[in-house]
Amino acid sequence: MIIDLSHDLTENTPVYPGDPAVGLTVSKTLDADGYTAYTLRAGMHAGTHVDAPMHMTRSEKTIGSFGAGCFCGKCAVLDARGKDAAGFMPEYAAAIRENEIILIRTGFDAYYSDPERYFGSHPVISPELADILIEGRIKMLGMDTPSPDRHPFALHKKLLGNGIFLLENLTNLGAVPAGRELELFAFPLKIGAEASPVRAVARVIYTNRYGVSRK
Repeated sequence: MIIDLSHDLTENTPVYPGDPAVGLTVSKTLDADGYTAYTLRAGMHAGTHVDAPMHMTRSEKTIGSFGAGCFCGKCAVLDARGKDAAGFMPEYAAAIRENEIILIRTGFDAYYSDPERYFGSHPVISPELADILIEGRIKMLGMDTPSPDRHPFALHKKLLGNGIFLLENLTNLGAVPAGRELELFAFPLKIGAEASPVRAVARVIYTNRYGVSRK
């Protein structure tokens, strides 16, 4: 089973205050030009996207220069609904594994169409949880919020500085079934930039009675 965790990218996509608005326009039409074509103008942080270390560290490595394996793998969803700051919980420990992906469900994607609230009062993660994720050597952290922290983005810098990619503006984490083995795929464009829009999806891995995986 494939579960789409991505917001639509349209001309109405809300963007972080100060970022350029998304422009998605028809540049050629079938009747006038013999073919249809659209033009997209957007910052790299519009909609569901991945940040590379270059975004807030002195790394010179663009997101397109990382191997595709950096953006997929086994993942676990941590439930942090109803919390202003997601701190470490003992039940999280088993889910935090080296070279895997952690997704944090806050439910705040419900306010995506209210930019003032979504960008201004979103939940964050605690410094303690950030340290545990770093110690656990995860490779990517995803959230259904615009950021794991707020200005001056100390945790952003710390996580990115420790090689953890940040997958932001997820949605639909509530559709991911609990207690299942999961994989996450969130491939960026092969682009020379600090971040990239992605189509993030989760895949549920089923195992039959013979122990054979069926995806």
